Amino acid sequence: MSPNQFIIHPIGIIHTPYKDKYLAPRQPGMASEHVEGTITLFPNRNFEQALDDVAGFERIWLLSWFHKNTEWKPKVLPPRSGRKKRGLFATRSPHRPNPIGISVCKLLGIDGLNIRVENPDLLDGTPIIDIKPYIPYADSFPQSRSGWLETLGTNKPVFTVTISPLANEQARWLETEHGIELLKHVQQTLSLDPMPHSFRRTKRNPDGGYIISLKSWRVRYTINSDVVYVERIESGYSSEELSKAKKSNARLHDEEGHREFHRKWSQ
Repeated sequence: MSPNQFIIHPIGIIHTPYKDKYLAPRQPGMASEHVEGTITLFPNRNFEQALDDVAGFERIWLLSWFHKNTEWKPKVLPPRSGRKKRGLFATRSPHRPNPIGISVCKLLGIDGLNIRVENPDLLDGTPIIDIKPYIPYADSFPQSRSGWLETLGTNKPVFTVTISPLANEQARWLETEHGIELLKHVQQTLSLDPMPHSFRRTKRNPDGGYIISLKSWRVRYTINSDVVYVERIESGYSSEELSKAKKSNARLHDEEGHREFHRKWSQ
């Protein structure tokens, strides 16, 4: 091993409800409802002994590897930063030179090699590279300065987001029929900053209003002062694109959901 390189071996993986990056909360404990995750440590590595005495701690630090991120940039646009890019090392962005994450979670219980935690912020299947106890007297400094975040005030929403009956119906149908959850992320994003920006997937619609994109889905909305009104959800694929994909056997994101969505809400 070169002195300029390190080898990291994961000790396990975490299982969470979050399958897509846009569904995961920005920080641990920020989910809108109670969520549990389970860390499963790998067998035959003496981790049972390593877990001795951990149950006495209320919270633990999880060091993880953002395995789905392959690139990084020195300047990033955090969700709360308005329209100003920040230096990567002044943010918690998961896109880093070494994609190491750190999360503090409440410990719910340990059963063998399975560790239950409360409100993790990690994607399902994220590798865990270490576990450490959270020690309040050493890890908590509530009076510390928080840099550029201090200029933003509280983390309370700036805009009120209202969902139309149609958008609510569409969102419920997508979640019930296809397990596609869109509006929670949309509400969180739009409540902080609904305006278009070149580094976000929000743009002004030529025929009026605005559009925010979440992977292959589109959500139309309008802005009136400090109120954002979500009008409807749309497929990001046209009928022609879906037809061509079917003929060529190409696979599209959420393809079946888009096909049925077109049939139910002709666009």
